[in-house]
Amino acid sequence: MKPLSKNIILAIITVLLVSAIFSSVSLNTTKPEEISLAKLSEEIENGLVASTTVEGSDVLVKLKDSTEQKARKDASVSLESALSDYGLASENIRAANISIKDRGARSYFLGVILPSLLPLFLLIIIFWFMIRQMQGVNNRAMSFGMSGAREIKDTKQKVTFKDVAGSKEAKEELQEVVEFLKNPKKFSDLGAKLPKGVLMMGRPGTGKTLMARAIAGEAGVPFFHMSGSEFVEMFVGVGASRVRDLFTRAKKSAPCIVFVDEIDAVGRQRGTGLGGGHDEREQTLNQILVEMDGFDPNIGVIVIAATNRPDVLDPALLRPGRFDRRVILDLPDINEREEILNLHAKNKPFNAEVNLRRVAERTPGFSGADLMNLLNEAAIRAARFDRKQINQEDVLDSIEKVLLGPERKSFVMNKEEKKITAYHEAGHALVAKMLPNADPVHKVSIIARGSAGGYTLKLPTEDRRLHKRAEFIDDMAVMLGGFVAEKETFGDVTTGASDDLRKCTHIARELVMRYGMSEELGPQVFGESQEMVFLGREIHEQRNYSEKTAETIDQEVKNLVSSAMETARDIIKKEKNYLDTIANILLEKETIEKDDFEAIFAW
Repeated sequence: MKPLSKNIILAIITVLLVSAIFSSVSLNTTKPEEISLAKLSEEIENGLVASTTVEGSDVLVKLKDSTEQKARKDASVSLESALSDYGLASENIRAANISIKDRGARSYFLGVILPSLLPLFLLIIIFWFMIRQMQGVNNRAMSFGMSGAREIKDTKQKVTFKDVAGSKEAKEELQEVVEFLKNPKKFSDLGAKLPKGVLMMGRPGTGKTLMARAIAGEAGVPFFHMSGSEFVEMFVGVGASRVRDLFTRAKKSAPCIVFVDEIDAVGRQRGTGLGGGHDEREQTLNQILVEMDGFDPNIGVIVIAATNRPDVLDPALLRPGRFDRRVILDLPDINEREEILNLHAKNKPFNAEVNLRRVAERTPGFSGADLMNLLNEAAIRAARFDRKQINQEDVLDSIEKVLLGPERKSFVMNKEEKKITAYHEAGHALVAKMLPNADPVHKVSIIARGSAGGYTLKLPTEDRRLHKRAEFIDDMAVMLGGFVAEKETFGDVTTGASDDLRKCTHIARELVMRYGMSEELGPQVFGESQEMVFLGREIHEQRNYSEKTAETIDQEVKNLVSSAMETARDIIKKEKNYLDTIANILLEKETIEKDDFEAIFAW
């Protein structure tokens, strides 16, 4: 029920209650004394009555001492006749100043009709309200199996491919779909058929939903948007009903586009749960498969779906005739990152010193959403310092904030912990500087950020898709540089290296079991990961190797980690003077930027 209807009902009930109270409460605070006509005639004969008012069968008497009394008579007999029957003389009757007052319609309504009708009115309102509620429940029950897909019609905030930076190949693929919808004859003359479905795959934040909005803006055809989770309900069959309703609506608006976001919510591989064929998610998936390519083809309806988990999708979804095209939206390279930064910088006042190319160089691995968040954090930082423009410092600080978290300046370390942290980070930086395959050091700091007490920021000079074994080996040595620096300087180690040890061990195990980079075991892959989705997300490894091989794997991992530690130890011992210099500067300034760090080795 709408809020306006509720307000009207409340107002009516309030008015009726006030009227009932008004009609039931007498205006006079003192109730007049009830007397008989015999006593009234006696008072008139004695000259005690000042005035008499007749109102229906009620006789209101006012004595000369201002006392009020009330008597009752037969409504069919006049007061004069009634008093005459008591032997009262005409002169005395005239002295009583009798006046007759007709009862008005308003007072009759308030005094007689309203009190009797008020309960009836209240019952009618209560029944009407209950019926409306029951109708609302019935309407919701009837619409329970409807899709609820939203049709995008707003052109005020229209998004096109011009508003999507990077992803050139993806835009070309999707541009063909848009052109097919605009001019189908151009393709049908050559025997080409309209693609049934387009599956957009990519990591979170790479712009899959934004690309779908751009398709809606470019196509100029009806665009229905729905999330995969909106199909799934507790009751079996509801999801399938919503799929049928969605495609029924889409066929009426053909040619059109149906966009299903996060399709992995309903498109997971069948047969992995405990529900069998009666599982609601499987019922919904079966209906999607039938609607996309069944006996009743949906001509002119293109289904575009987005997911960041293509590995869990059912094979029946991925075959030709269902999702004919697969568009991959990968993380942007350096040129695409610069385009994305320029796009999001249009409505922000940047200082002339801001170099977005340099920002793009320092953000490898950032998605489009990360870059948008980066510039937003830079704007927030500039506003916090009451600046009218965003400078380079704001942007560079925001990179570290997105990567590591905000600075914890309130986190105070004692002198001993501060010294240990300085040598720890100096060990990372020194080993990274001396190894040829390690990424260059951009910044070293002992200011706490997020959960880290200090950090060494290493960034590659260019984007790389392939990584060599030598790069992994050097990265492992860099990770252990802090651990070795602590042990060589103080003769003991702390828990500050726990995350470094975990990452180093993980890389060593990946080299042996996944990448085939073990000299002892050779180019083999060991173990297969299987995802089990039941009461949470668990990943189990299926062992396809013997216990003897497992011992060899463990020994190889140990050898790789030990070799990396020896490499780091040799550098720390050989370049002890540089280690002390870096640590002392960190203790004094807390932060060393790239240029200052390079200047240390130019002495």
